[in-house]
This record gives sequence, C-alpha cells and structure tokens, in this order.
Amino acid sequence: EEGMTMLCVTHEMGLARAMADRIVFLDEGEIVEIAPPERFFTAPESDRTKQFLSRILNH
Repeated sequence: EEGMTMLCVTHEMGLARAMADRIVFLDEGEIVEIAPPERFFTAPESDRTKQFLSRILNH
C-alpha cells in the first residue's frame, strides 16, 4: 500500500498470516515454498510445509 517492502522473519504464524502478501518457508536455509498466506495455510504444496504446519497448528 505504501510502496515499501518489508522482510519479517518470524515463527509466529498468526503474524505472518495477517501481515504478509507472500510467505517464504525455509528449511535448513533452503526455500521450500513460496505462496500467498491463504494458499500457504490451506493448500501447501510441499510435504515439508505440510509437516511443519501440522505440528505448529495442532498445538
């Protein structure tokens, strides 16, 4: 909206979902998945992303 880019590194999934236009998920320093928040949380493509979300969101 303001014509700015912000990079936020977080483990807070609620914050990422609320603020991000795009989520970049990394595992051991490698990009695993890039997606808009809605797709990232509801229809992730990577098995690693699915595994991570199932652990984080079910706690």
